[in-house]
Amino acid sequence: MILCSQVENYLSKSSWIRRMFETGIELKKKYGAGNVYDFSLGNPDLAPPAAVAEGLRELADDAGKPFAFGYMPNAGYPQVRQRLAEVIAAEQGVPVTADEVIVTCGAAGGINALFRAVLEPGDEVLCPAPYFVEYGFYAENHRGVLKAVPSKPLTFELDLKAMAAAITERTRCVLINSPNNPTGRIYTLEELSKLADILRQASARTGRPILLISDEPYRFLAYDGTTVPAIFPVYEHSVVVSSFSKNLALAGERVGYVAVNPAMPEAGRLVAGVVLTNRILGFVNAPAVGQKLLARALGHEVDASIYASRRDAMAEVLREAGFAFSMPQGAFYFFPRIPKGGDDAAFVNELMQEQILAVPGSGFGYPGYFRLAFCVDEATIRGAAPGFARAFAKAMA
Repeated sequence: MILCSQVENYLSKSSWIRRMFETGIELKKKYGAGNVYDFSLGNPDLAPPAAVAEGLRELADDAGKPFAFGYMPNAGYPQVRQRLAEVIAAEQGVPVTADEVIVTCGAAGGINALFRAVLEPGDEVLCPAPYFVEYGFYAENHRGVLKAVPSKPLTFELDLKAMAAAITERTRCVLINSPNNPTGRIYTLEELSKLADILRQASARTGRPILLISDEPYRFLAYDGTTVPAIFPVYEHSVVVSSFSKNLALAGERVGYVAVNPAMPEAGRLVAGVVLTNRILGFVNAPAVGQKLLARALGHEVDASIYASRRDAMAEVLREAGFAFSMPQGAFYFFPRIPKGGDDAAFVNELMQEQILAVPGSGFGYPGYFRLAFCVDEATIRGAAPGFARAFAKAMA
């Protein structure tokens, strides 16, 4: 066997989205792209804001200068860290300086660097389920164990009693994602405040601080006037991780950040550790072009109203077909319940018979549901309506 057993296992666990992607290619060859309704990938399909193109033109003009894209501090260009600190301070409602911000290779690179800096072998990372499956891989990359705690059915509120019960002396981090992939749930200030109280009590009991990490790439995409609560004022041992894949449609450029709460004791030490691990993991620094684009494009974003219209269209289609679901408060996903509590993988296969591609909830640690990404045009959403209705009726028969 060419692969180690751990990676062989990873391939089997992460295969659903890849399988849907490959199935989509085959179905489009067979039926034509216009007759396949692919909701499997959370791939932002809107064009980047105009500021990105303007920034690229400026970078092209500067490309002939010495050191235009040369080495930089591992934490990122100082001017980019300063701009990010200003944005993060406005979002969090507390002063944040460049010294508390590290520019990373996307949010994924940031989480990996953070885990490498804080996890001892066997340490646990608590995460509400459903969750982005690769969180578990990130924890195991750095000798940790992801421990999923199911959220409340259908509403996907945090089950705070279950979270408290799941904490042990090995709990090092709690990782949340709000707005959430795959549910679209935004955790309320009340939920976060109660969670913070639980973590303070547990930290005092175990003798070491439990970090609260908030992964926030969908922060900009909240609907109906909902706001995403800030965690820095709520809990001193908190860290925000994010990227610009969604709000600037720069998914391929791999630029994100780790921001450490300035109120955290030893905040500077944690920053220094993440800068080091970011380097020794081979990321070294975030891409120079992406950072320079970011400095020019911060303050701009894609037109979120387009996603809002698509959300409404998808809700209408699902509601008319008969599905039970919670209206997503943010992000671009629905997570409906399988009819009659059936098998999610089997139902996703039934949807494939209708040329509809979805991902089963078991791929997010929460069976009995399925994920639909509505970062597709509205015609695709409405075109899938008859297929959704037939699949639901068949499951209910």
